This record gives sequence, C-alpha cells and structure tokens, in this order.
Amino acid sequence: MTIYVETLIQASIEDVWRYTQTPELHARWDLRFTDIRYLPHSDPAAPLQFRYETRLGFGLRIQGEGETVAAREDSSRVRTSSLRFWSDDPKSLIRVGSGYWQYIPTDDGVRFLTRYHYETRFGRLGQLFNARVFEPLLGWATAWSFDRLRLWLEHGVDPAAALDGSVVHALARFLLAAIWVYQGLVPKLLYPDTGELEIIRRTRLFRGAESIALRVLACGEIAFGLALLRLWRARSLLLLNALALVGLTAGAARSTPALFRAPFNPASLNLAMAGLSVIGYVASRNLPSAARCLRHPAPPPHA
Repeated sequence: MTIYVETLIQASIEDVWRYTQTPELHARWDLRFTDIRYLPHSDPAAPLQFRYETRLGFGLRIQGEGETVAAREDSSRVRTSSLRFWSDDPKSLIRVGSGYWQYIPTDDGVRFLTRYHYETRFGRLGQLFNARVFEPLLGWATAWSFDRLRLWLEHGVDPAAALDGSVVHALARFLLAAIWVYQGLVPKLLYPDTGELEIIRRTRLFRGAESIALRVLACGEIAFGLALLRLWRARSLLLLNALALVGLTAGAARSTPALFRAPFNPASLNLAMAGLSVIGYVASRNLPSAARCLRHPAPPPHA
C-alpha cells in the first residue's frame, strides 16, 4: 500500500528540516507517533536507527523500529531523507515498510512531501481491514499532521493547542448535528402528537396546514444537522446556528410565552445549543485540515 502527501510550507528549508528531523519536535506534530527516539549512533557512515511508539489508549501501545538509510541534498538544494521501518509488535498491522521525505525549495517556501509504502500482517483479513479502514485513516492522519506542522511553522500554532481545538470543534459539531437530527426526526416526524404539532398550532401561522409545516420544518432541521457534518470547514454555519437559535428563542417567547414555564423549554435547549455553536466557532480558528494537502503527485507540465 502506498501513501502520498504533499504540502507547501512558507518557511525556510532549514526550519522545515529541523522540525521534521528532530525526534522531539517530530513527535509533537505527527499524529501517527507518540514518541520517537534515536538510538546511540557512533558511526556517522552507518544508518541512523530509531524506535517509535504509538499509544492507542486504554493502556494499548504499538512499538516499532526504523533507520534512516540516506539523507542528501542535490545541486538544486532539494533535500531527501529516506527510511525503512518495521514492527515486531504482534498488535501492529504494519509489518515492514519504507519511504522518503523530500524538501523542495520554491519561491513561496518549501514543498514538503512524503511517499511511503508498507506490507501488512494477518493475511487476507489484514489486507481487507487495511484497504477499507487503516490505509484511509493513515493517509488522513499523515495529511492532517502535515497541515499541523504548517500551522506551527507559519503561524506559531502549538501542536497541542491545535489538537485540543480540533477535539473541541469536533465535539461541538457532532453534538449540534445529533441534536438537530434528533429534533427533526423524533418529536416532529415520528411522534408529532407529543407536543410539536400543538406548538405549531399555537403560532397561528399555518392554519389548516400545520402537519405539512411541521414535516417541512423537520426535514429542514435534519438537513441542517447533516450540513454541519458535510460542510466541516464552514465556520459560518456555526455562527449562523447561534444567531438563528437566539432569534428562534426570542420569537418563541413572543408568540408562545407559556412554553418557557415547562421544565425543558426552548430557553434551556436553544441557548445551550447557541453557546455550543459559539464554542465550536471560536475553537475552529486555525485548525489543521487534511484537505489542504495534496494526496496525489501533481501531473508533469505539458511540453
């Protein structure tokens, strides 16, 4: 299996090299590794060996080893670092692999790219799991990590802060999407007689067509919830969500003030969702995105 990722970093080639070739710095931005350590190295001509570790949570970890087999700079100042890696850990899907990092100076910074391939263990089952789950996830993690490195070098965004912000933003998105889909599906489409239909009647806006209006509203809420997930990088949706919820709460207070005396009412739900939207909006600033990286080599220019 082969993975390719490329990004453009507006920094010097020396800085990009240092942040990627220094184990302590590398482990901070690369989501694929928790720890990287170089082994004692007495012969400068010999390959530089290292050990890596990835913690999976719940006390599980995967360990492996590798070696840098070449690091060079050609006449055009392009630097290349090649490596081999392997793991004897029986929990590791990757058995052995190899690849390279390349640093290409440009007028706008450095084209930083990687291409690597690997072999899996666990036979046919391992190949199937790799093709359907692991390889797409590993490719995404590589691209996301490259963009996290770019933000660190270009904007000074600490990698730990970038990860924390990404987690907060993801939680806000998923929770808001789940609430919108639930509110549209369950009380409006599946069980409208539990109160939602009566609320529509009290507004007196859809005389004789309350059921149709409720279904349209339900489909709109479900569509908006799915849009929050589909348009992942659209920060404006979170801000629009917060403003709309505040407006809906104010409108409900004017048209049906009795609703606000119930234990669970529009004020408690809508304002909580609006606050969650603002949290997600603030957290989504300067976050890494795998979509900013190239996943295939650019085709050569036509003659």
